[in-house]
Amino acid sequence: MTDAQPRRVLFVCTHNSARSQMAEGMLRAWGEDRFEAHSAGTEVSAVRPEAVTAMAEIGIDIGGHRSKSVEHYLGQKFEWVITVCDQARQNCPVFPGVEHTGHWSVEDPSEATGSEEQRLETFRRVRDDLRNRIHVFILAASREDLPAPEVSLVNE
Repeated sequence: MTDAQPRRVLFVCTHNSARSQMAEGMLRAWGEDRFEAHSAGTEVSAVRPEAVTAMAEIGIDIGGHRSKSVEHYLGQKFEWVITVCDQARQNCPVFPGVEHTGHWSVEDPSEATGSEEQRLETFRRVRDDLRNRIHVFILAASREDLPAPEVSLVNE
Protein backbone atom coordinates (compact mmCIF):
# COMPACT_ATOMS: atom_id res chain seq x y z
CA MET A 1 0.00 0.00 0.00
CA THR A 2 1.14 3.56 -0.60
CA ASP A 3 1.53 6.37 1.89
CA ALA A 4 -2.25 6.84 1.89
CA GLN A 5 -3.98 7.57 5.16
CA PRO A 6 -5.58 4.56 6.81
CA ARG A 7 -9.26 4.05 6.02
CA ARG A 8 -11.31 4.98 9.07
CA VAL A 9 -13.96 2.39 9.96
CA LEU A 10 -16.64 2.64 12.66
CA PHE A 11 -18.46 -0.49 13.84
CA VAL A 12 -21.78 0.20 15.58
CA CYS A 13 -24.01 -2.04 17.68
CA THR A 14 -26.52 -1.32 20.41
CA HIS A 15 -24.42 -1.40 23.59
CA ASN A 16 -20.84 -1.44 22.23
CA SER A 17 -20.24 -4.32 24.60
CA ALA A 18 -19.41 -7.30 22.37
CA ARG A 19 -19.94 -7.45 18.59
CA SER A 20 -18.65 -4.00 17.65
CA GLN A 21 -15.80 -4.32 20.17
CA MET A 22 -14.73 -7.65 18.70
CA ALA A 23 -14.92 -6.28 15.13
CA GLU A 24 -12.83 -3.26 16.14
CA GLY A 25 -10.24 -5.47 17.81
CA MET A 26 -9.96 -7.75 14.79
CA LEU A 27 -9.63 -4.94 12.28
CA ARG A 28 -7.00 -3.24 14.46
CA ALA A 29 -5.06 -6.51 14.72
CA TRP A 30 -5.32 -7.67 11.12
CA GLY A 31 -5.85 -4.47 9.14
CA GLU A 32 -2.29 -3.35 9.80
CA ASP A 33 -1.74 0.25 8.71
CA ARG A 34 -4.51 0.16 6.10
CA PHE A 35 -7.36 0.75 8.55
CA GLU A 36 -8.09 2.79 11.65
CA ALA A 37 -10.82 0.92 13.53
CA HIS A 38 -13.30 2.32 16.04
CA SER A 39 -16.51 1.08 17.64
CA ALA A 40 -19.49 2.65 19.34
CA GLY A 41 -23.00 1.91 20.53
CA THR A 42 -26.35 3.59 20.26
CA GLU A 43 -26.34 3.14 24.05
CA VAL A 44 -23.32 2.83 26.35
CA SER A 45 -22.73 -0.09 28.71
CA ALA A 46 -19.54 -2.05 29.48
CA VAL A 47 -17.41 -4.45 27.48
CA ARG A 48 -18.55 -7.98 28.23
CA PRO A 49 -15.93 -10.18 29.93
CA GLU A 50 -16.96 -13.07 27.68
CA ALA A 51 -16.02 -10.96 24.63
CA VAL A 52 -12.62 -10.25 26.18
CA THR A 53 -12.10 -13.98 26.85
CA ALA A 54 -13.24 -15.09 23.38
CA MET A 55 -10.92 -12.57 21.73
CA ALA A 56 -7.97 -13.51 23.96
CA GLU A 57 -8.39 -17.08 22.71
CA ILE A 58 -7.41 -15.88 19.22
CA GLY A 59 -4.62 -13.64 20.47
CA ILE A 60 -6.40 -10.28 20.47
CA ASP A 61 -6.57 -8.23 23.66
CA ILE A 62 -9.65 -6.02 23.96
CA GLY A 63 -9.42 -5.88 27.76
CA GLY A 64 -8.57 -2.17 27.65
CA HIS A 65 -11.50 -1.25 25.42
CA ARG A 66 -14.34 0.84 26.83
CA SER A 67 -17.90 1.29 25.64
CA LYS A 68 -18.46 4.53 23.72
CA SER A 69 -21.55 6.27 22.37
CA VAL A 70 -21.96 7.01 18.66
CA GLU A 71 -22.33 10.64 19.77
CA HIS A 72 -18.59 10.56 20.57
CA TYR A 73 -17.93 10.18 16.82
CA LEU A 74 -20.49 12.56 15.33
CA GLY A 75 -18.76 15.11 13.15
CA GLN A 76 -15.76 12.83 12.50
CA LYS A 77 -14.98 11.58 9.02
CA PHE A 78 -15.18 7.85 8.30
CA GLU A 79 -14.80 5.96 5.07
CA TRP A 80 -16.96 3.13 6.44
CA VAL A 81 -19.71 2.88 9.06
CA ILE A 82 -20.83 -0.73 9.55
CA THR A 83 -23.69 -1.68 11.84
CA VAL A 84 -23.37 -5.18 13.28
CA CYS A 85 -26.88 -5.57 14.66
CA ASP A 86 -30.36 -4.87 13.37
CA GLN A 87 -31.36 -2.54 16.22
CA ALA A 88 -28.27 -0.37 15.68
CA ARG A 89 -29.07 -0.22 11.98
CA GLN A 90 -32.47 1.25 12.81
CA ASN A 91 -31.20 3.64 15.49
CA CYS A 92 -27.79 4.70 14.20
CA PRO A 93 -27.54 8.40 13.43
CA VAL A 94 -26.50 9.51 9.98
CA PHE A 95 -22.82 10.33 9.69
CA PRO A 96 -22.52 13.05 7.05
CA GLY A 97 -19.66 12.50 4.65
CA VAL A 98 -19.40 8.75 5.21
CA GLU A 99 -18.33 7.22 1.93
CA HIS A 100 -19.69 3.72 2.51
CA THR A 101 -22.13 2.05 4.88
CA GLY A 102 -22.68 -1.61 5.53
CA HIS A 103 -24.83 -3.82 7.70
CA TRP A 104 -23.99 -7.21 9.18
CA SER A 105 -26.86 -8.87 11.06
CA VAL A 106 -24.81 -10.63 13.72
CA GLU A 107 -26.31 -12.66 16.57
CA ASP A 108 -26.30 -10.87 19.95
CA PRO A 109 -24.15 -13.00 22.27
CA SER A 110 -25.22 -10.92 25.26
CA GLU A 111 -28.60 -12.64 25.09
CA ALA A 112 -27.02 -16.07 25.66
CA THR A 113 -28.32 -18.06 28.60
CA GLY A 114 -27.14 -21.16 30.39
CA SER A 115 -23.91 -21.96 32.16
CA GLU A 116 -20.83 -19.77 31.91
CA GLU A 117 -19.34 -22.22 29.38
CA GLN A 118 -22.55 -22.21 27.28
CA ARG A 119 -22.58 -18.41 27.22
CA LEU A 120 -18.89 -18.33 26.29
CA GLU A 121 -19.58 -20.77 23.46
CA THR A 122 -22.10 -18.28 22.04
CA PHE A 123 -19.47 -15.50 22.20
CA ARG A 124 -17.03 -17.80 20.39
CA ARG A 125 -19.57 -18.50 17.64
CA VAL A 126 -20.17 -14.75 17.19
CA ARG A 127 -16.41 -14.10 17.23
CA ASP A 128 -15.91 -16.67 14.47
CA ASP A 129 -18.74 -15.16 12.40
CA LEU A 130 -17.15 -11.72 12.74
CA ARG A 131 -13.68 -13.12 12.00
CA ASN A 132 -14.90 -14.43 8.63
CA ARG A 133 -16.58 -11.12 7.80
CA ILE A 134 -13.54 -9.06 8.84
CA HIS A 135 -11.19 -11.14 6.71
CA VAL A 136 -13.40 -10.68 3.64
CA PHE A 137 -13.85 -6.98 4.42
CA ILE A 138 -10.09 -6.44 4.67
CA LEU A 139 -9.52 -8.15 1.33
CA ALA A 140 -12.32 -6.29 -0.43
CA ALA A 141 -11.84 -2.84 1.12
CA SER A 142 -8.07 -2.96 0.58
CA ARG A 143 -8.38 -3.34 -3.17
CA GLU A 144 -7.31 -0.16 -4.89
CA ASP A 145 -8.04 -1.38 -8.40
CA LEU A 146 -11.79 -1.79 -7.84
CA PRO A 147 -14.58 0.46 -6.61
CA ALA A 148 -15.41 0.04 -2.93
CA PRO A 149 -17.29 -3.17 -2.17
CA GLU A 150 -21.01 -3.03 -1.52
CA VAL A 151 -20.34 -4.97 1.71
CA SER A 152 -22.57 -7.74 0.54
CA LEU A 153 -21.35 -9.63 3.53
CA VAL A 154 -24.82 -8.55 4.53
CA ASN A 155 -27.24 -11.26 5.52
CA GLU A 156 -30.56 -9.53 5.68
